[in-house]
Amino acid sequence: MNVVDSLIEVKLGEEDDFLKVRETLTRIGVASRKDKTLYQSCHILHKQGKYYIVHFKELFALDGKPSNFSDEDKGRRNAITNLLVDWQLIKLAEEGSTNEPLTPLSQIKILPFKEKDEWNLVTKYNIGRRAPTK
Repeated sequence: MNVVDSLIEVKLGEEDDFLKVRETLTRIGVASRKDKTLYQSCHILHKQGKYYIVHFKELFALDGKPSNFSDEDKGRRNAITNLLVDWQLIKLAEEGSTNEPLTPLSQIKILPFKEKDEWNLVTKYNIGRRAPTK
């Protein structure tokens, strides 16, 4: 299956919603509580006039890099996308596109904005940034 076909297309209400969604996603992911590190799971991708919520492993696949995007990763992406819908930050372009599988929210850390500075926020993929050349 083509990676692009499995991406979740979303619609934004207003122009600045992109930045709100991008910032919110930096605070949602998998946490290591012992060292207060949060690993961001999903990103918002703007491509050819469309917006997508994507798991970082899907971004690796889009770049042609090795990726082991699993049903667990897909479930996490779907649950996070549904949260953004519930919070009215996005709308699904296609209803029902995030129904299966779903990871329980108990397995996803949602960091309140006010706690952001107390945690080390780690992204495993940087959209639009090239690796530094030597």
